[in-house]
Amino acid sequence: MTEQQFKQTSDQELVKLTLQDKSFYVFLVERYEEKLRWYVRRTVGVTVEEAEDIVQEVFIKTYLNLNDFDPQLKFSSWIYRIAHNEAINYVRYRKRRPLTVELDQADNDWLLLRDDLDIVQSADQALLVEPLRQALEQLEDKYRQVLILRYWEDKDYQEISDILHLPLGSVATLLNRGKKQLKQILQDNNFGQTYV
Repeated sequence: MTEQQFKQTSDQELVKLTLQDKSFYVFLVERYEEKLRWYVRRTVGVTVEEAEDIVQEVFIKTYLNLNDFDPQLKFSSWIYRIAHNEAINYVRYRKRRPLTVELDQADNDWLLLRDDLDIVQSADQALLVEPLRQALEQLEDKYRQVLILRYWEDKDYQEISDILHLPLGSVATLLNRGKKQLKQILQDNNFGQTYV
């Protein structure tokens, strides 16, 4: 499969091809490996090596359960759900240490969140990343998870619902409350006096 064919092939089609010939699975791995590694690091605050271990387990479980994939769902929602479960399980079974949220300063996905929080634009956006990272670390898990899925993983409400197994109304509520809580944390830490 050429690079162009790979880019034009849908996830569902790659799943079908993989079920016929396991050598196609590498294309699903290539498509999701980096995305899932960042998702895991942002969600549960693990090291690069730990994230790689978790993602490796995700791909093993995904491959072993590929026959159970429901083509009515988005494959991305399904694999993110597996990643979510693996990350949560990893955190449960290791010694609990302080959460460290990983944000890439070159990644501009957080700008949508900034706009939703009514944070004014700054000439130096790098100055906004650190306070935002610290505020995310202080959020309750349920709020951090939906905010990360929405603003860094660019998932719509239905996908978030599928990944977290929550009703759509709960997703909307958690997003709304999470943004309010995040904005309050930013204001409480004097970040709000300057930018909000």
